[in-house]
Amino acid sequence: MDKIKLRIKHLRNELNKHNHLYYVQAQPYISDFEYDMLMKELLELENKYPEYKSSNSPSQRVGSDLNVEFKQVKHNFPMLSLGNTYSEQEIIDFDNRIRKSIDKDFEYVCELKYDGLAIGIRYKNGKLEQAVTRGDGLQGDDVTANVKTIKSIPLELQGANYPDEFEMRGEILLPHAGFDKLNKEKAINGEPPFANPRNAASGTLKIQKSSLVAKRPLDCFLYYMVGNKLPYTSHYENLNIARSWGFKISMHLKKCKTINEIFNFIKHWDKERYKLPFDIDGVVIKVNSYKLQEQLGYTAKSPRWAIAYKFKAEQVSTKLLSIDYQVGRTGAITPVANLEPIKLAGTIVKRATLHNQDQIKLLNIKLNDIVYLEKGGEIIPKIVGLNKHTADSKNIKFISKCPACGSELVRIDGEAKHYCLNSSACPPQIKGKIEHFVSRKAMNIGFAEATIETLYNNGLINNISDLYSLNRKKILSLERLGEKSTQNILKSLDDSKNTPFTKVLFAIGIRHIGETTAKILAKKFKSINTLSSATKEELLNINEIGDKIADSIIDFFSNSKNIEIINKLKEAGLKFEIDEDIESENILENKTIVISGSFSKYSRNQLKEMIDRYGGKNTSSISASTNYLLAGKNIGPKKLEKVKKLNIPIISEDEFIKLLGIS
Repeated sequence: MDKIKLRIKHLRNELNKHNHLYYVQAQPYISDFEYDMLMKELLELENKYPEYKSSNSPSQRVGSDLNVEFKQVKHNFPMLSLGNTYSEQEIIDFDNRIRKSIDKDFEYVCELKYDGLAIGIRYKNGKLEQAVTRGDGLQGDDVTANVKTIKSIPLELQGANYPDEFEMRGEILLPHAGFDKLNKEKAINGEPPFANPRNAASGTLKIQKSSLVAKRPLDCFLYYMVGNKLPYTSHYENLNIARSWGFKISMHLKKCKTINEIFNFIKHWDKERYKLPFDIDGVVIKVNSYKLQEQLGYTAKSPRWAIAYKFKAEQVSTKLLSIDYQVGRTGAITPVANLEPIKLAGTIVKRATLHNQDQIKLLNIKLNDIVYLEKGGEIIPKIVGLNKHTADSKNIKFISKCPACGSELVRIDGEAKHYCLNSSACPPQIKGKIEHFVSRKAMNIGFAEATIETLYNNGLINNISDLYSLNRKKILSLERLGEKSTQNILKSLDDSKNTPFTKVLFAIGIRHIGETTAKILAKKFKSINTLSSATKEELLNINEIGDKIADSIIDFFSNSKNIEIINKLKEAGLKFEIDEDIESENILENKTIVISGSFSKYSRNQLKEMIDRYGGKNTSSISASTNYLLAGKNIGPKKLEKVKKLNIPIISEDEFIKLLGIS
């Protein structure tokens, strides 16, 4: 029994973790199929061993996408999620259960299951009043201002005969064309791409400024009407009349009376989904009659009158022809498989990542093998298994030298990847470091990746310090870079000299030093000179610094070429110490501040930087150690309640600016 109890505990922990990643951070780590299999196993174990059931189990609630920075709104009608299945037998079981409860003829409605973000939009007297995300099913985020920017959602209804008050529910999504455009823009800005259109839609809807949301081509399909006085007593008929009021209702709805008709609909869209200009991940089956829906009722987390059949990620087989090895900015080597071209999830795939040497061994694959390929929700296809070895299969011998510079590769203890340590003379590492240096989160210099490639290939830059030796004559000597582009590059470089030390420290690219660690080190050591002479013991005395980071810092500053680059950056005018004027006024020293709401004068990121610059600490959650709540518009009621309970002072944006003496 102890073994069962431990397994149930493990499953709950895993599901809670992935609920948080998916619903709160919009950064899913596992596929929907893997998640659903974990949930299915947990439900089976809890049913088999009821003594281990818990009201706090993830099986008892809907996963939450609550964002405390938005105002929380209760749903007039619970917004529950649907039960999911990948099994045709479970669809048959679903149909059998309903037929046992209903002793007369009835209809189903089959619909597409959109892969986006669920939304409930309330209308009053024909005008959009409020838009709320699913949240935890009982309450969600008020995202009205953002939803109003979506052009396919009517602000005022057309025609007549609509109820005085009602709600339309649907899915906000990002079509493929808009997703591709958005990721191209992110690449130009040096930002990481969105993993898939669903993440992009979810992330966009949680942006605080609706003006930024308006620039992204979100779309919305509506698929359910809720209210007390609806025009018809059936789901299908209400969707049809809603279309006449200006709502975007799918044309791919189908009434079905038999299980065979349902399966025909599923099989049709399992093949045809790749022709759609947006993502779907399954089919939804609903009982059409509202009266029968009420008769069938609900479980704690989903309606008994509806179910979602989810498509499995498409898997194809193709031949592994060869392997290339890519070099990242840190020197990490990633093997990439070259494949016999094959169509997968609507695109022709020729390459797929293999991650590292251990992954190749785990999959037991060889050159010329037939391998299984899957894309699922990811942008980059991956090899997920071996189909079969062939007569001409050959063992894969992982490279021992860097493919770009020929240096011997090293595998560092405790890490899965191999590394090229020739950081100062290996072209991909050099270009990668420059790309990192100019990125928005670092120095925020307006360089496209193609511009860096051109400058490097023409011998104008060979490390990050060379950027500041560029001049008008050098840049204009290159093709495709005219006067305007040259002016923009030079201005951006000049502006970057005002970047604070914390960001400069992050930008120079010390291995394992992210944004947060750079801030901690800058505050502790105050300058690059003090940091560069720190001993390992001094570094380890900082709570957030472990052996790996300490060794990386010492290795970096023991390299004479790195010191030479830093000296050149100092000569160029970059900031390598905390601003003394601000430091001497350390107004927010030992103060912890939580930011909540939206602001008119500064962005949330700017406010966070100001807190950091003036010696304070920004945290996301309120506790007894919080000194102030910096409050904008639309603060979450839970935060307000907690602040009042703990008697924490609330300050406005203007009061905060006045406190810093910068008004």
